Amino acid sequence: CLTGNPIDDCWLCSPLDSPSQRFLLADCSIGFGRSALGGKNGLIYTVTDSSDSDPANPLPGTLRHAAMQTSPLWIIFAFDMYIRLNQELLVNSFKTLDGRGANIHIAGGACITLQFVSNVIIHNLHIHDCVPSGNAIVRSSPTHAGFRGRSDGDGISIYAGRDIWIDHCDLSNCADGLIDAIMGSTAITISNCYFSRHNEVMLMGHRDDYLPDSGMQITIAFNRFGEKLVQRMPRCRRGYFHIVNNDYTEWEMYAIGGSANPTINSQGNRYRAPPDPNAKEVT
Repeated sequence: CLTGNPIDDCWLCSPLDSPSQRFLLADCSIGFGRSALGGKNGLIYTVTDSSDSDPANPLPGTLRHAAMQTSPLWIIFAFDMYIRLNQELLVNSFKTLDGRGANIHIAGGACITLQFVSNVIIHNLHIHDCVPSGNAIVRSSPTHAGFRGRSDGDGISIYAGRDIWIDHCDLSNCADGLIDAIMGSTAITISNCYFSRHNEVMLMGHRDDYLPDSGMQITIAFNRFGEKLVQRMPRCRRGYFHIVNNDYTEWEMYAIGGSANPTINSQGNRYRAPPDPNAKEVT
C-alpha cells in the first residue's frame, strides 16, 4: 500500500469490517482540512433507501434523514445507489458520507450543501448533473424545517463552513460550480478527486470585496482535472491556497486564476496545455 500518496497510504489497506476500521479514514487528511473529524466515534448509519420523496419530512433509512441528524454519524450505504435529490441535501456538522464498498451516485437533481457547519468528510461519491432547486421547505435537523430559496446547482456548496474534507469523489457536469466555497469558509482540503465535463469548476471566495474571505485557507491536492474542463481549477479570491501535486490534463480557458490579492502556492503540479495558443498564457 505504499503508493506515495500519504492519504491513500494511511487508509487504503484497512478493511471495512468494523466501525473502528472505517473511522481510521478520519485520521488521514492532510493540509488545511486535516482536523475534519466527520462522524468519527459516532454511530454508523446505513442508508437503505435511495428515495427523497419528502425533503421536509425525510424517511428513516434515506440519506437525507441521516445527514440532518445533530449527533455525529458515519454514514455508509447498504448497496449501490443512484440518489436523485428533490432539494438540496443539507448536511449537518460531524458527518461522514462514506461511499466505500458501494457505487453511489448523487445525480440528476439537487446536490450537497454545507452551510454554517463544520467537521464534514465526503468520500468516494459520484456527484454529477446537479441542477438548481429550492423555493421549498427543507428539513435541516430533527427540530427544524425551513424555506429554502433557489440554489445555484453546485455539486458541493460550502457556505461559511470549516473543517471540511472532500476526498476521492468524481464530479462533473453541474449547473454552476462543481465545488464552491464562499462566505468565509476555511480549513478545507479537496483531495484525490476527478473533475471533468464542466465550465466553472471551483470558485473559492464570495466577492472581491468580501473581507472575511481573507482568512480562507484551502488545500487542493492529488486531484485530476480531466476532459472538457474550461476554467476555475480553482479561481481564488483573497485567502491562502495550497495547490499541490494535481494533474491538469485539459482546459479551454485557464487552469488556476485569482483576484483580490490571494496567496496561491502552486507546487508540484503537472500541466499539459491544450493546442489553443490563447490557453497557454501565464500571467
